[in-house]
Amino acid sequence: MANNGPSWDGLLKWSLSHSDGASPSRPLSEEDRQWFMEAMQGHTIDSISRMKQISQIMKMPEHLLHSQGVTTDDLEGMLDELQEHVESIDLANDLHSIGGLVPLLSYLKNYNAKIRAKAADVLTTVVQNNPRSQQLVMEANGFEPLLTNFITDPDIRVRTKALGAISSLIRHNQQGITAFRLANGYAGLRDALVSDTVRFQRKALNLIHYLLQESNSDCKIVRDLGFPRVMIHLASNQDLEVREFALRGLLELSREESERNLDRADVNLRQLLEERTRRIIAMSEEDLCAAREERELVDILWTVCYDEPSLLRERGLVYLPCDDEMAPDVVRDRFEPPLRAWAARRDDEMNEPPVPLLLGPAQ
Repeated sequence: MANNGPSWDGLLKWSLSHSDGASPSRPLSEEDRQWFMEAMQGHTIDSISRMKQISQIMKMPEHLLHSQGVTTDDLEGMLDELQEHVESIDLANDLHSIGGLVPLLSYLKNYNAKIRAKAADVLTTVVQNNPRSQQLVMEANGFEPLLTNFITDPDIRVRTKALGAISSLIRHNQQGITAFRLANGYAGLRDALVSDTVRFQRKALNLIHYLLQESNSDCKIVRDLGFPRVMIHLASNQDLEVREFALRGLLELSREESERNLDRADVNLRQLLEERTRRIIAMSEEDLCAAREERELVDILWTVCYDEPSLLRERGLVYLPCDDEMAPDVVRDRFEPPLRAWAARRDDEMNEPPVPLLLGPAQ
């Protein structure tokens, strides 16, 4: 905090006198002043009341905050505290009812990049695995500023945080997924993939994989935008998570050979899998254990694309004794769902009866 810190009692006075937009300023009682100062200094107070205070401060004009000595670090600290409160799904859902959601969304347009990034970070916590808050953010037009920050913000950290918030907002949220498609969100994901920021690439690849799992029809969008070529390149990235996410995306694209979303005859694809195979074979025992998912993905991709066992399988490197040493919940949560889900869908599709073609004009 600058100098002796922000004049919180002055801010409270302004907030109390202007919260309804009409009431004239009134003297601040000693009781009110003492209550607010203790709260701002971290004394005991219930979370809802604390969130209300933070919400009132977020509503204040920037010039007033500045005049009271509030710095960017102060606001970041305030948002950090708000994020701790909204980790509770009930409190996250209460944020809108106490008047805090709209001011938080307004911080996505703050002049300071740190505040824009932190606001997106808080929103990620608010909407994560929370259908009610997802709906409230969509209704409050929160998707639009997040998309703008993701695609056009000059600060890469803001773009990365906005993408993380979008990813949490649209997961298991059909309205959000549709809005993302209509806003040409995939073009933004392509730009993220060709950036030189690993965290940005990881988040983009993670969201792409989710969207392809949710809708096989999106594979055509990805193919037409040239994603396979970029994913093949990223599957050789030095970062293990980038490689794994890129391989997951390629695996999703390879599911339907008839759709030709992934050109299995592409020499670059074959060279990639051969190169990853050679590097995996040359790994130390420790690195092999860390690259479990990469081993499995390379093996499955090779088998799907070329209809023959991979060299990794022939060498006995797909499953290793160290794989069984991992805690079962870690193995299941981190590695098995995407591969098992892919295999299960593939088996189901092979066993499904053919769907009759409906001929006629489109409605």
